[in-house]
Order: sequence, then C-alpha cells, then structure tokens
Amino acid sequence: MDLDLPMIWAVVLAIAVALYVVMDGFDLGIGILFPFAENERQRDQMMSSIAPFWDGNETWLVLGGGGLLVAFPRAYSIVMPALYLPVIFMLLALVLRGVSFEFRNPHGNTTALWSFGFFAGSAAAAFFQGVILGGFIQGITVANGEFAGGAFDWATPFAILCGLGVTAGYALLGATWLIMKTEGPVAERAREQARGLLLLVMAFMGAVSLWTPLAFERIAARWFAAPNIYVLWIVPVVTAAVALTIWRTTDRHDFVPFVGTIALFLLGFLGLAISTWPYAVPPVLTIWDAAAAPSSQAFMLAGTVILLPIILAYVAFVYWLFRGKVREGDSYH
Repeated sequence: MDLDLPMIWAVVLAIAVALYVVMDGFDLGIGILFPFAENERQRDQMMSSIAPFWDGNETWLVLGGGGLLVAFPRAYSIVMPALYLPVIFMLLALVLRGVSFEFRNPHGNTTALWSFGFFAGSAAAAFFQGVILGGFIQGITVANGEFAGGAFDWATPFAILCGLGVTAGYALLGATWLIMKTEGPVAERAREQARGLLLLVMAFMGAVSLWTPLAFERIAARWFAAPNIYVLWIVPVVTAAVALTIWRTTDRHDFVPFVGTIALFLLGFLGLAISTWPYAVPPVLTIWDAAAAPSSQAFMLAGTVILLPIILAYVAFVYWLFRGKVREGDSYH
C-alpha cells in the first residue's frame, strides 16, 4: 500500500486536472471569444449556453488543489511558493470572471462593462493557468527540501508560450462548444473561428513539443531514447489525426468538433504527463518522495472514493438536463 497509494492519488489528481481543463476550459473560452460577438444579444446567447454549468465546472480545480495538499504535502509546500504570483493572478481573474457573470444584466446600463470584465477575467485566468503549467514543466529550484528560487522564476519565455497556448486552446474549446450548443449567427461564426484557432493551437503544441526536448535533457531522454521512442511516436501521430478530424468536421457536424477538441486536449495532457512522470516537483521529487503518510492518504482516499462518483453523477445529470441547443433569447436565469 505504501507504493500503491501515491500512484492512486496521482491518477485521481490527473483526472481532476483533466476534468477541470476540459469542463472549465470551454466556458473560459466563451469569455475569450466575447469581443468577437457582433452585439450584446449574441453575447447573451453565448453566456446562456454555459449558465447551468460554469460554476460547477470549477469544482475540479478545488479537488486538484486540495488533493495536492492532502496527498503530496511536500510537493504542495514547494510548488505553491514557486508559483504564488501566477496562482494569485489566476484566482483573482476567476473572481472577476464570476462577479462579471453574475452582475452582467442583459438589459442594464453597465452590460458592456461587465461583458469586458467577463472577457478580461476569462482570458487572464486561461493565460495564467498556462503560465503555471509552463513554470511546473520547466522545473523548480529546490534546496534542502524547500523552494530556493526567486519570486519571478516562473516568468520565462517558455511559460509565456504555454500561457498563450492554453488561452488559444480554451478559445478553441469555446468555439466548438458554441458549434454544438447554439444556433444562428453565433454558431456560424464559431465554425469559422474554430478552424483558425485549430491552426493556432497546433502551432503552439508543435512549438512546445519542440521546445521541451531541446531545452530539457530529461524530457528528450524520455521521448527519444530507445525503447520509448518505438511506442511514444504514436502520440503525435494520433494528435495529428484528431486535428485533421476537427478540421474536416467543423463545417458540417455539431458534436464531433467539440469531442475532437477534448481528445486533442487529453492527448496534450498525456504528452505532458509522459514528459514529467513520475515527478511531483520536476526534476527533484517523485510522487513517492512527496507523498503524505500512508494512513493520511488512505483516509482521504476513502472519502474520495465515496464522493467522486456522486459528483460525477450529479455533473452528468446537469449536462443531460440542459442538453440541446440554445437559441437567441433563451435564458436560464
């Protein structure tokens, strides 16, 4: 159990992060696309498409952060000080996004102001989530089991690249969500946006895929040394096939582009997991080095095993309940 529990918790946290990225990613993407709507009525329709879901989607961020603290406290004590500033910026942006969502009155005098706040909060949250990811991948300076770097170690060109890439990826998720959930001019514009955003996302994925092995020897060894290379080549090939499927279906399918974009995100997530495994704090602490006491992990896992299926069932019920297209003028408020 001493060896199995860290592995189990690593899988649980990976699932929580993946669910957050996919489920909160599309509603952040809606906010990123807000400035491209022709008028406030179209923005109302865009916002109505995510109204029943957006706040529940952030549940997975809580599980990811709380799970890291509970299961891998040593990693938490190092990662958080290293990334305090982008984490704080991200949380403030999420607050702005939430306040703007609730205060935005489609018939009020400040609608345009809160629409801008929703865009700014969504774009900033997406960008800093990517920066956090980049800061984690590039590695954290550790000495004597503590963070030993500076407050701005995360602010590197690689982290900025990741921030822009995640922002573009969320916008693509948002566009394909609008294709699936809306009708009329909003959906037609989303079809056009999705193709351009797909090219942009693939460019960012290619840049990160080239940058990481060139800059980080440990990642190059993971991907290109035998026998790994004989198996891992499948990941970029499948990624290219999924991107081609999205490209070919955006103009004639409603559901397939969104599912394809989710698959694209999961493949990117898989690639990053392959590059960093088994480190909880790259390149110093593995998940076993950073793990909490087995009794603590087992106790919290027991509660997670009970609650996680309940949360998943509730989420599935909500998405089923509010299935179907959102037309202009529809509202869940």
